Amino acid sequence: MSNALKVALIQTDLVWENPEENRRLLNDKIDTISTGVDLVVLPEMFTSGFTMNPTSVAETMDGKTLNWLKTKAKEKQVAIMGSLVISENKNFYNRMVCVEPSGNMTHYDKRHTFTLAGEHEVYSAGTEKVIFNYKGWKICPLVCYDLRFPVWARNVEDYDLLIYVANWPKIRIDAWDALLKARAIENMAYCIGVNRVGLDGNQYEYSGHSAAYDVLGNRIDTISESEVATEIVTLEKDSIEKYRKKLNFLNDRDDFNLLM
Repeated sequence: MSNALKVALIQTDLVWENPEENRRLLNDKIDTISTGVDLVVLPEMFTSGFTMNPTSVAETMDGKTLNWLKTKAKEKQVAIMGSLVISENKNFYNRMVCVEPSGNMTHYDKRHTFTLAGEHEVYSAGTEKVIFNYKGWKICPLVCYDLRFPVWARNVEDYDLLIYVANWPKIRIDAWDALLKARAIENMAYCIGVNRVGLDGNQYEYSGHSAAYDVLGNRIDTISESEVATEIVTLEKDSIEKYRKKLNFLNDRDDFNLLM
């Protein structure tokens, strides 16, 4: 178990529907990260941008990107996570994966497909909330539109860290800022959001606003708007335990079951 968890947030532009080029660019960015980092977080659909044309970019769980992630995680001795388009059982998924240096892998399929963009007509929605353990930290991975649905993120598992990856457009970025902070406060957990920058193939603009918040909703990163940047933040388990014990807010949460 590690009290401190060092997380690298990679806020970057993406090459539209070009997995090979995006792997190359992200490989270079990961190579610049100093030793001692535990976890690297990439944006949503990091191999393609937020495309509704999955047949052009979809891969399998033993495809080029997953094999690259496994190699990179082992080489750098760091866990790497982000989402990409996966084809499985004749369905397409917006799947968030986390590959650890050991080769152990966890995945989560985006629960809330973005109906405004027609994502629900192209991608199958996930049905399972996922909590995984890495270096003694309980981590909940979620994807973009999931951010708008607090019940799905509700911390009944006493997780330590909530991570969202996104292609969240500039036109609605105020909601992203407000909801990331709210998820940290209401769940008394660290909350990290990694969003892309630049223009996609549909000419939607993205302004980043990647951020990390502590359990009280204080921002602990310094990433600027619209910049291509990699920032390392240090999370401390003692801080979570201190404020949960002192304030006891999670003990007063309502008791109910989520029906699927």
